[in-house]
Amino acid sequence: MPKGLLTILMLIVSNVFMTFAWYGNLKLTEMKINTDWPLILIILSSWGVALLEYAFLIPANRIGSQINGGPFSLMQLKILAECISLTVFTVIVATVFKNEPIKWNHFVAFGFIILAVVFAFMKTE
Repeated sequence: MPKGLLTILMLIVSNVFMTFAWYGNLKLTEMKINTDWPLILIILSSWGVALLEYAFLIPANRIGSQINGGPFSLMQLKILAECISLTVFTVIVATVFKNEPIKWNHFVAFGFIILAVVFAFMKTE
């Protein structure tokens, strides 16, 4: 599998875990599962999920970085990761958090993010 594609797939998996680490506790609260948990338990459980995020994020960055023979500069890798992060977040919000509507201004914001990726990958030399 090409390094660029592997990097993107690993970043997607990483961001699924990241989104659930950061926002999954809100869904659990909404479902009345963790309403009486102490904050430290919520933090520790989120850290456990975040560990899985890092298990994919770190190798994705190593595989994708030009420093290790990958196809992406550090700036390209970061901008790509942010675009993937927001895309994964939006899909999860739209499917898991049904009370959070996606509005027209969110689509405009995504358009600008996609433009950021386009500009990051433009040849400047």
